[in-house]
Amino acid sequence: MIDLRRSIALPEDCDPVQVAAAMNPALSSWLALRQRVSIEPGQSVLILGATGNAGQLAVQIAHHLGAGQIVAAGRNGERLAGLLAVGATDLALLADDDPDGRRLGRAAADVDIVLDYLWGEPTAAAMLAVVTGRADRRKPLTWIEIGSIAGPTATIPSAALRAARLQIVGSGQGSVSTSEIVDELPHLAAAVLGGAFQVNARPVALADVARAWSLAATSPERIVITP
Repeated sequence: MIDLRRSIALPEDCDPVQVAAAMNPALSSWLALRQRVSIEPGQSVLILGATGNAGQLAVQIAHHLGAGQIVAAGRNGERLAGLLAVGATDLALLADDDPDGRRLGRAAADVDIVLDYLWGEPTAAAMLAVVTGRADRRKPLTWIEIGSIAGPTATIPSAALRAARLQIVGSGQGSVSTSEIVDELPHLAAAVLGGAFQVNARPVALADVARAWSLAATSPERIVITP
């Protein structure tokens, strides 16, 4: 486990609730875009699962790091629409009426990078839709697996791997070393403290932790337990 207090020198006037609410979910996309691939200004990014806490911050981080096009994809239409205000340029609603991902394929066919918080069958459909929709299949596509909220396994279509310059990599502790993570923490903290990202946080006292667990299941806010 990484001790943030020892890794980052936080100014005394900072809001610890905001920092705590942002750092953990933000770290996933920050590491993916700085350690698993080096995003270049103007590149395009698709975020699968953009309506969760980590996905919403991924939109903002991609924008902060210079992405030119940011396609946000998720199942919650209301939250998805709100991402236009924080950096998303295009939206793709993942819905049961589009099981093959054609809507997503049209919106994100030519992206350079995919940040995938879903995995499972939605990823298999999305991958095939994106690859088959590409105007130039020689253009490199890096698919970064970060989370698996839709399932721990995905049936990857072999045609997707043969038909385009697609590489699939993972991002997390292990694929990114502890020393690399520690090196990135001050840079991410500086962006958080500098107000680069909007974080919807709600502090809940440790004494009320039972209520916090019930809130976490439905609240759009990031629940932060405080002493």
